[in-house]
Amino acid sequence: MTIPAYKTALVTYPHTQALKDGTVAPRTFRFEFEEVPVIVKAFRRMVRGLDFDISEMAITTYLTAKSYGKRFTAIPVFPMRAFHHGAILYNVNSDIRSPKDLEGRKVGVNRGYTVTTGLWARSILQHEYGVDLSTITWVLSGDEHVSEFQPPSNVVSAGEGRTLEEMLLSGELAAANGIQATSPEIKPLLPNAKAAGLERLREGGLYPINHTVVVRDDLLAEHPDLAPDLFDAFVRAKQIYVDRLKAGIAEPSPADQTFAAVMQVTGDPLPYGIAPNRRELDAIIQYSVEQGILRAPLGIEDVFAKGTLDLAG
Repeated sequence: MTIPAYKTALVTYPHTQALKDGTVAPRTFRFEFEEVPVIVKAFRRMVRGLDFDISEMAITTYLTAKSYGKRFTAIPVFPMRAFHHGAILYNVNSDIRSPKDLEGRKVGVNRGYTVTTGLWARSILQHEYGVDLSTITWVLSGDEHVSEFQPPSNVVSAGEGRTLEEMLLSGELAAANGIQATSPEIKPLLPNAKAAGLERLREGGLYPINHTVVVRDDLLAEHPDLAPDLFDAFVRAKQIYVDRLKAGIAEPSPADQTFAAVMQVTGDPLPYGIAPNRRELDAIIQYSVEQGILRAPLGIEDVFAKGTLDLAG
């Protein structure tokens, strides 16, 4: 019997390598990978054209898309996670000295308002430093993947021909988040940013989720075993990486180092499933409502595919 092939967009991470090279294979289908060098382009293609059967997707892009009825649903697999205290950058020659100094000012946002790094960075400002986000004008360098989305009234476009780094250096912006700055005058606003996220995690804080994996709704309806089979494949691929991480990887990358540090705190650097990620998922939905990304909360049972709600791995 020939099993179906599903067109898939997925970054080759160490924990997805086994899926990409065929070491781990699903039982009920096979992957037909399309390499998309800039994965955010796959997000847009999926949101606007359902170009893939299975696609990695930024989780806030997904929640926004779901709220507008886009015809795909996530499984609770989270292939990209990161800490975001270092995402808020400022010009060291400016008068900005603390997060509260951003109130009443303009702050740049890389690409769209619904970008996940922006959500997490704003939540840090609000919930850890008491910043009133509504007093800030958020200046976007791009547009939204979900074209129907209408941002809050304090969100504006940077316009054509300007970069956020240029605007930060000129003093037009008080800060910017999510940009890759080249000037030595631009530094993270929060001190010891790399250690701050891990410290918060040790104190019982959040381990931020950036990406999930979505599947076309028509395939999920036609093949009830697809979602749990896909989840299982991701778990098996991840375990190969985690076993290597526990054994000690030669010349680990910065991401490996972060995962190893997280593993010392949580025991699993890449937990999949709703239960082990409930706090993070509830927080993402809460912050999305607070920041005007979602008009109302979404229920977890409506966000993830049936057949995966009770899975963990």
